[in-house]
Amino acid sequence: METVKVTIDGREVQVPKNSTILAAARAAGIEIPTLCYNEDLDVKGMCRVCVVEVEGSRTLQTACSQPVSDGMVVHTNSARVRQARRVNVELLLSNHPQDCLSCIRNQRCELQTLADQLGVRELRFPHRVRAEEKDISTPALVRDPSKCILCRRCVEVCHQVQGVGALYPVNRGFDTTIAPAGGVDLGSVACVQCGQCSLVCPVGAIYEQDHTERVWAALADPDKHVVVQTAPAIRVSIGEEMGLEPGAVTTGQMVAALRRLGFDKVFDTDFSADLTIMEEGHELLERLEKGGTLPMITSCSPGWIKYIEHFYPDLLPHLSTCKSPQQMFGALAKTYYAEKAGIDPANIYVVSIMPCTAKKFECQRPEMTDSGYPDVDAVLTTRELGRMLRESGIKFSDLPEEEYDDPLGISTGAGLIFGATGGVMEAALRTVYEVVTGETLASLDFTDVRGLEGIKEAEVDLKGKKVKVAVAHGLGNARKLMDLINEGKADYQFIEIMCCPGGCIGGGGQPIPTTREIRQKRINAIYRADAGMPLRKSHENPAVQTLYKEFLGKPLGEKSHHLLHTQYTKRVKYPEKAAEV
Repeated sequence: METVKVTIDGREVQVPKNSTILAAARAAGIEIPTLCYNEDLDVKGMCRVCVVEVEGSRTLQTACSQPVSDGMVVHTNSARVRQARRVNVELLLSNHPQDCLSCIRNQRCELQTLADQLGVRELRFPHRVRAEEKDISTPALVRDPSKCILCRRCVEVCHQVQGVGALYPVNRGFDTTIAPAGGVDLGSVACVQCGQCSLVCPVGAIYEQDHTERVWAALADPDKHVVVQTAPAIRVSIGEEMGLEPGAVTTGQMVAALRRLGFDKVFDTDFSADLTIMEEGHELLERLEKGGTLPMITSCSPGWIKYIEHFYPDLLPHLSTCKSPQQMFGALAKTYYAEKAGIDPANIYVVSIMPCTAKKFECQRPEMTDSGYPDVDAVLTTRELGRMLRESGIKFSDLPEEEYDDPLGISTGAGLIFGATGGVMEAALRTVYEVVTGETLASLDFTDVRGLEGIKEAEVDLKGKKVKVAVAHGLGNARKLMDLINEGKADYQFIEIMCCPGGCIGGGGQPIPTTREIRQKRINAIYRADAGMPLRKSHENPAVQTLYKEFLGKPLGEKSHHLLHTQYTKRVKYPEKAAEV
């Protein structure tokens, strides 16, 4: 690799020839402030906060976009640089609301942090805020255009990573805003409500619809029996909200914290993830044996479901009919659990702790009421749970480790790895292989479907029957597989698709920041926890076995079809335009 020598603040550093000044500075241990820059997205150079002085250059250069050259001499902390950065931040603040104390991103806002870091103590420019109302048109997300700093991170992730294109820069000059095209709200376009925009937003311009108050109200209601389920990815991310390093596995402390919040029962979505494998695995086998629509595609990611409904509605028959683990759990909580506990299901209130904003959309879908009630009543993101724990004064790291409640708290490593891209596929293969062959797997680790590569492939030999599978995460990668199916080139029998990069560990409701490096740490934690589980195959979950014996009968049986399976809705790409026609 060809390298060059660069001198930054008197320190000589040797870096790859195609490095930026920002990368070179970090290699030298020098931190340059940034705002619009995001290491996982394309460089935009919009905010001008990262400007530096390069000897021989008449103007200041943006460190995030300016490439280095051999012999370059850079000053990152000169009086000219500090003044320019401060002025740029003051200009941003001059049309930004001054309501930090009540903002959802207070003390977690990049602009607020930057203003403090640069010593901004007064605003020398006239204060004028765009008078735009909040957009609350979707069940999952809130847009607050008045707080937008036009960094375009949300546009980048929506277009380039997710391939949805729900957000654009609209208008010019001071009137520029980030919004759906055509002057409509977010609920009028094909937004999949994945929340990746909220995950990369540096301020409080877009965030999740808050369910915390409805959960507090339920917990305070003596007539409500409030149960909570926790998604697989939460146990490796809630620690970040409570000040721990990324990748900490905090299952026991999380259970203890939820009990202290006042939940009557603390259950595990991993249980219904195991159940999903039983239903989905048998559905795949039925399609392979009876000639059903192939490849079959997983259906547990609600952002992905909304995406295929909008962009590839003709491919809906490829989807598994299984509900997501969240919705399966809710349906069973208000039927099976209600019956066993002797509680009127009308008084059971189901709360989900999810890494995903789209789960808020999913729980209010009209078809998610097969129990006779809404399967799930409220969904809290990891961030919302963090806010509730902080509000309660719970010292998370000091809590003892506690166990989930029975019977919906018993799970396996297969259910746990649902939290990482490739996990659903690996969990399914662990069960399908043993069901088909009648043999015990020598190794449970299907490493070919693990990792952060956009699309992964594997082939499994089921005692002479070859099954080819694929895994995609991020909707931009999902689009590639859907196009292959449309072209008749998808030589697969089974496909796993997760809406968010990295899978659920990178969901739109996860702690901020969520970078590629942090995603990998969470994934590593998921597999460490899986390796330490006493049970690692879904079909060996004793609680699931009991559920079939006492209540469901068998996988794909009449009762499971009624409670655990669903149907989908053909949507259009441009809902508002279609409505006008």
